Amino acid sequence: MKHETIQSLTDDFESAAQKTENGVEFWFARDLQQLLGYDQWKNFIKVISKAKIACDVSGHQVSDHFADVGKMINIAKGAQRSIEDMMLTRYACYLIAQNGDPRKEAIAFAQTYFAVQTRKLEIIEKRLLEAERISARKKLADTEKELSGVIFERTGSDKNFGIIRSKGDQALFSYTTARMKKKWKVPKGRALADFSPTIILKAKDFATEITIFNAKANRLKSEKEISSEHVTNNQTVRSTLIERGIKPETLSPEEDIKKLERKLKTEERKSLKRPSSLDIEK
Repeated sequence: MKHETIQSLTDDFESAAQKTENGVEFWFARDLQQLLGYDQWKNFIKVISKAKIACDVSGHQVSDHFADVGKMINIAKGAQRSIEDMMLTRYACYLIAQNGDPRKEAIAFAQTYFAVQTRKLEIIEKRLLEAERISARKKLADTEKELSGVIFERTGSDKNFGIIRSKGDQALFSYTTARMKKKWKVPKGRALADFSPTIILKAKDFATEITIFNAKANRLKSEKEISSEHVTNNQTVRSTLIERGIKPETLSPEEDIKKLERKLKTEERKSLKRPSSLDIEK
């Protein structure tokens, strides 16, 4: 996500924030609906319902974080009518964002924004980049699992996956997997991808997706055929990266993805441990 986009979204979410008489920060659900890109209220209500369940399961009083209110809106000829709305705490907004589609920029942003108590832009930006890397790693794992299934289906052996993946690494990095692990000081028994930068994770995922597609479309049936396809795809991706000034084998390793996941979960639990509740008459 670009810095300009993060700044713009931060401004949007900041401007929508309001406070109760006791200084508790809240957002109106109708405003949040627009910020998260939901066109219809009936669809957004379904997401709110899931968030309420999550709130209850977490041991918090739902009414402390989701307060039903009415709102007057203007209609034709200066008349007004009342519509249902809801006052939402930061915690409620966080739970709603967690039930949204993180592939949408506004929702991915909101998941971090509402989890971070301090609103310093650099903290939000860093957390978003870390979350993006975790997401990319999970996506690659899913894609490689699918490729493994395709290879077994086509060749009758699950041993060929490791061979094919290693050949893909060689084509992408121009180094063997073992040499890259040594270069990046990857602990024994750990995957190279767990220490790869986001750009490499996405590059490997793209090459693997193409291999899966062509293996099916062209009915490739042997380890040799699928390996050749995978090598070609990784070489093509490598060429694109190099053309854009990115040489895969010269990049520095990133933080262990497992440690990063634990760190983000710990920070998240701490920031949401004692969420403020709305103090309004019901």
